[in-house]
Amino acid sequence: MKFLTKVTVILLVTFSFQTVIAQTNDQQEEKLSLNSGTIDNQFEFVIRRSNSWQDYKTVKKTWLYALKAHTLDSLKAVHKDLEDTKAIVKSQAKEIESLKSNLANTESTLNATNDEKDNISLFGIQTNKASYKILMWSIIGGLLALLLFFIYKFKGSNSATREAKHKLEEVESEFEEHRRTALEREQKVRRQLQDELNKQKS
Repeated sequence: MKFLTKVTVILLVTFSFQTVIAQTNDQQEEKLSLNSGTIDNQFEFVIRRSNSWQDYKTVKKTWLYALKAHTLDSLKAVHKDLEDTKAIVKSQAKEIESLKSNLANTESTLNATNDEKDNISLFGIQTNKASYKILMWSIIGGLLALLLFFIYKFKGSNSATREAKHKLEEVESEFEEHRRTALEREQKVRRQLQDELNKQKS
Protein backbone atom coordinates (compact mmCIF):
# COMPACT_ATOMS: atom_id res chain seq x y z
CA MET A 1 0.00 0.00 0.00
CA LYS A 2 2.74 2.40 0.91
CA PHE A 3 4.59 1.53 -2.25
CA LEU A 4 1.55 2.36 -4.38
CA THR A 5 1.14 5.69 -2.63
CA LYS A 6 4.79 6.59 -3.24
CA VAL A 7 4.58 5.61 -6.90
CA THR A 8 1.38 7.63 -7.32
CA VAL A 9 2.96 10.72 -5.72
CA ILE A 10 6.06 10.39 -7.91
CA LEU A 11 3.95 10.04 -11.06
CA LEU A 12 1.82 13.05 -10.13
CA VAL A 13 4.88 15.21 -9.47
CA THR A 14 6.53 14.11 -12.72
CA PHE A 15 3.37 14.73 -14.72
CA SER A 16 2.84 18.21 -13.21
CA PHE A 17 6.51 19.07 -13.81
CA GLN A 18 6.23 18.09 -17.50
CA THR A 19 3.00 20.08 -17.78
CA VAL A 20 4.74 23.17 -16.33
CA ILE A 21 7.70 22.77 -18.74
CA ALA A 22 5.32 22.37 -21.69
CA GLN A 23 3.36 25.46 -20.64
CA THR A 24 6.62 27.43 -20.28
CA ASN A 25 7.74 26.36 -23.77
CA ASP A 26 4.31 27.24 -25.18
CA GLN A 27 4.44 30.64 -23.51
CA GLN A 28 7.92 31.23 -24.91
CA GLU A 29 6.73 30.24 -28.38
CA GLU A 30 3.72 32.50 -28.00
CA LYS A 31 6.08 35.38 -27.16
CA LEU A 32 8.09 34.76 -30.35
CA SER A 33 6.86 36.61 -33.45
CA LEU A 34 8.12 37.36 -36.93
CA ASN A 35 6.84 40.95 -36.88
CA SER A 36 7.77 42.08 -33.35
CA GLY A 37 10.51 41.62 -30.78
CA THR A 38 14.25 41.53 -31.24
CA ILE A 39 16.03 40.12 -34.30
CA ASP A 40 17.15 37.19 -32.13
CA ASN A 41 13.50 36.38 -31.25
CA GLN A 42 12.47 36.67 -34.94
CA PHE A 43 15.24 34.22 -35.97
CA GLU A 44 14.17 31.91 -33.15
CA PHE A 45 10.56 32.09 -34.46
CA VAL A 46 11.66 31.12 -38.00
CA ILE A 47 13.83 28.26 -36.70
CA ARG A 48 11.13 26.82 -34.38
CA ARG A 49 8.28 27.14 -36.87
CA SER A 50 10.28 25.72 -39.80
CA ASN A 51 9.55 22.19 -41.01
CA SER A 52 12.19 19.48 -40.72
CA TRP A 53 13.28 17.25 -43.59
CA GLN A 54 15.97 14.80 -42.50
CA ASP A 55 18.76 17.03 -41.05
CA TYR A 56 17.49 20.13 -42.85
CA LYS A 57 14.90 22.76 -42.03
CA THR A 58 12.55 24.12 -44.66
CA VAL A 59 11.64 27.75 -44.23
CA LYS A 60 8.90 29.73 -45.96
CA LYS A 61 10.32 32.28 -48.38
CA THR A 62 7.92 34.94 -47.12
CA TRP A 63 9.33 34.49 -43.63
CA LEU A 64 12.89 34.82 -44.93
CA TYR A 65 12.01 37.99 -46.87
CA ALA A 66 10.22 39.41 -43.85
CA LEU A 67 13.17 38.50 -41.64
CA LYS A 68 15.57 40.07 -44.17
CA ALA A 69 13.49 43.26 -44.28
CA HIS A 70 13.36 43.42 -40.48
CA THR A 71 17.12 42.78 -40.27
CA LEU A 72 17.84 45.53 -42.81
CA ASP A 73 15.51 47.91 -40.96
CA SER A 74 17.31 47.10 -37.73
CA LEU A 75 20.70 47.63 -39.40
CA LYS A 76 19.49 50.95 -40.84
CA ALA A 77 18.32 52.01 -37.39
CA VAL A 78 21.69 50.93 -35.93
CA HIS A 79 23.55 52.86 -38.67
CA LYS A 80 21.35 55.90 -38.08
CA ASP A 81 22.00 55.68 -34.33
CA LEU A 82 25.72 55.32 -35.10
CA GLU A 83 25.71 58.39 -37.37
CA ASP A 84 23.73 60.37 -34.77
CA THR A 85 26.19 59.26 -32.11
CA LYS A 86 29.14 60.26 -34.33
CA ALA A 87 27.55 63.69 -34.91
CA ILE A 88 26.97 64.11 -31.17
CA VAL A 89 30.57 63.02 -30.43
CA LYS A 90 31.88 65.47 -33.06
CA SER A 91 29.75 68.27 -31.63
CA GLN A 92 30.86 67.42 -28.11
CA ALA A 93 34.51 67.31 -29.24
CA LYS A 94 34.11 70.83 -30.70
CA GLU A 95 32.42 71.97 -27.51
CA ILE A 96 35.23 70.43 -25.43
CA GLU A 97 37.85 72.23 -27.56
CA SER A 98 35.94 75.49 -27.15
CA LEU A 99 35.69 74.92 -23.39
CA LYS A 100 39.42 74.12 -23.23
CA SER A 101 40.19 77.34 -25.11
CA ASN A 102 37.89 79.32 -22.79
CA LEU A 103 39.50 77.64 -19.78
CA ALA A 104 42.99 78.55 -21.03
CA ASN A 105 41.89 82.17 -21.57
CA THR A 106 40.25 82.26 -18.14
CA GLU A 107 43.38 80.82 -16.51
CA SER A 108 45.63 83.38 -18.23
CA THR A 109 43.23 86.19 -17.21
CA LEU A 110 43.18 84.82 -13.65
CA ASN A 111 46.99 84.64 -13.55
CA ALA A 112 47.23 88.21 -14.88
CA THR A 113 44.67 89.36 -12.28
CA ASN A 114 46.56 87.56 -9.49
CA ASP A 115 49.84 89.14 -10.64
CA GLU A 116 48.18 92.54 -10.76
CA LYS A 117 46.63 91.95 -7.33
CA ASP A 118 49.92 90.75 -5.79
CA ASN A 119 52.04 93.50 -7.40
CA ILE A 120 51.94 97.29 -7.25
CA SER A 121 53.35 99.65 -9.84
CA LEU A 122 55.88 101.95 -8.18
CA PHE A 123 57.52 104.54 -10.46
CA GLY A 124 56.62 102.31 -13.43
CA ILE A 125 58.25 99.23 -11.87
CA GLN A 126 56.14 96.23 -10.82
CA THR A 127 56.86 95.50 -7.16
CA ASN A 128 55.29 92.80 -5.05
CA LYS A 129 53.23 93.91 -2.08
CA ALA A 130 55.68 92.64 0.56
CA SER A 131 58.55 94.68 -0.91
CA TYR A 132 56.22 97.67 -1.36
CA LYS A 133 55.16 97.48 2.32
CA ILE A 134 58.77 97.19 3.48
CA LEU A 135 59.75 100.18 1.33
CA MET A 136 56.80 102.29 2.52
CA TRP A 137 57.39 101.48 6.19
CA SER A 138 61.12 102.22 5.72
CA ILE A 139 60.25 105.63 4.24
CA ILE A 140 57.74 106.31 7.03
CA GLY A 141 60.31 105.20 9.63
CA GLY A 142 62.98 107.43 8.06
CA LEU A 143 60.63 110.43 7.95
CA LEU A 144 59.60 109.79 11.56
CA ALA A 145 63.27 109.60 12.61
CA LEU A 146 63.96 112.89 10.76
CA LEU A 147 60.93 114.49 12.44
CA LEU A 148 62.14 113.38 15.88
CA PHE A 149 65.65 114.63 15.05
CA PHE A 150 64.26 118.04 13.97
CA ILE A 151 62.07 118.23 17.07
CA TYR A 152 65.09 117.44 19.22
CA LYS A 153 67.17 120.03 17.37
CA PHE A 154 64.35 122.57 17.59
CA LYS A 155 64.02 122.03 21.31
CA GLY A 156 67.79 122.36 21.71
CA SER A 157 67.84 125.51 19.59
CA ASN A 158 64.81 126.89 21.40
CA SER A 159 66.44 126.25 24.75
CA ALA A 160 69.69 127.89 23.55
CA THR A 161 67.68 130.85 22.17
CA ARG A 162 65.82 131.29 25.45
CA GLU A 163 69.08 131.10 27.36
CA ALA A 164 70.67 133.64 24.99
CA LYS A 165 67.64 135.91 25.37
CA HIS A 166 67.85 135.58 29.15
CA LYS A 167 71.57 136.43 29.07
CA LEU A 168 70.85 139.31 26.69
CA GLU A 169 68.20 140.60 29.07
CA GLU A 170 70.68 140.30 31.93
CA VAL A 171 73.34 142.12 29.90
CA GLU A 172 70.84 144.79 28.87
CA SER A 173 69.75 145.14 32.48
CA GLU A 174 73.39 145.45 33.62
CA PHE A 175 74.08 147.87 30.78
CA GLU A 176 71.02 149.93 31.73
CA GLU A 177 72.13 149.91 35.35
CA HIS A 178 75.65 150.88 34.32
CA ARG A 179 74.33 153.65 32.00
CA ARG A 180 72.06 154.98 34.74
CA THR A 181 74.94 154.91 37.20
CA ALA A 182 77.23 156.61 34.70
CA LEU A 183 74.55 159.21 33.96
CA GLU A 184 74.10 159.89 37.68
CA ARG A 185 77.87 160.19 38.07
CA GLU A 186 78.06 162.49 35.12
CA GLN A 187 75.24 164.63 36.50
CA LYS A 188 76.91 164.66 39.89
CA VAL A 189 80.22 165.69 38.32
CA ARG A 190 78.50 168.48 36.34
CA ARG A 191 76.80 169.72 39.45
CA GLN A 192 80.04 169.75 41.27
CA LEU A 193 81.67 171.52 38.37
CA GLN A 194 78.85 174.05 38.28
CA ASP A 195 79.11 174.54 42.01
CA GLU A 196 82.88 175.16 41.65
CA LEU A 197 82.28 177.58 38.79
CA ASN A 198 79.69 179.37 40.87
CA LYS A 199 82.11 179.54 43.77
CA GLN A 200 84.88 181.07 41.66
CA LYS A 201 82.52 183.69 40.20
CA SER A 202 81.41 184.85 43.60
